[in-house]
Amino acid sequence: MNKISVLFFGIIFTLSLPSKAQKEVIEYGSDLDYKQIHFGYYLGLNTKGFNITYTQPNTFVEVSKNIGFNIGIISGWRINKNVSLRLEPGLSSNTKSLAFTNIRGGENDSIRKISGTYLHIPLLLKLNTNRLGNMRPYVLGGFSYDYNFSSNENNPEDNFGGEFRMTTHNFSYEIGFGVDLYMFWFTFSPSIRGIFAINNEIVRDNNLNSPWTEPIDRFGTQGLFLNLSFH
Repeated sequence: MNKISVLFFGIIFTLSLPSKAQKEVIEYGSDLDYKQIHFGYYLGLNTKGFNITYTQPNTFVEVSKNIGFNIGIISGWRINKNVSLRLEPGLSSNTKSLAFTNIRGGENDSIRKISGTYLHIPLLLKLNTNRLGNMRPYVLGGFSYDYNFSSNENNPEDNFGGEFRMTTHNFSYEIGFGVDLYMFWFTFSPSIRGIFAINNEIVRDNNLNSPWTEPIDRFGTQGLFLNLSFH
């Protein structure tokens, strides 16, 4: 199981222990359920890779993932008791490396390191259950826009000069789940979600026969995000 998933379930289990020990539950933060508009912020971790398809056989790109971070703000609009719309603009950062197994030679030719910092703007529909004491599980889904500050899209150098280029403007869809945990002073809301690119993010090398980009048909980000939100 992914490390981020294990961390998520560990948080939920730990925070749910006190409530099980109480015979009578005092409900906190009930006013938040009726606010038309509410705000918050989130911190989190992410791991990103790529969904890659190929135009040629015997071609494979190995992706080495690292854990990055997320930070942002939340604005929510309550549509009804169980449905709300959320805008969550923020920044995410992550580093990855690509190993092109079809390219012979040293690491200068076969390895490309990708450092990405993104302006991440998701618009999500959140579907809550009714409250279970001081817990309220939910699922969410929607679409997001990413501005890749590190894309190198307009860099005249390509892989022949050691630069792997990606598109600057990207779109994804997101699905996930989480739980609102109502505390005395605030609501804590951990969630985990998958993110999947809609558009092709690769920028072709200037040489159409490039061994780095010509064998690749589609190159799109896919990732797992763990967000810890506070309202």
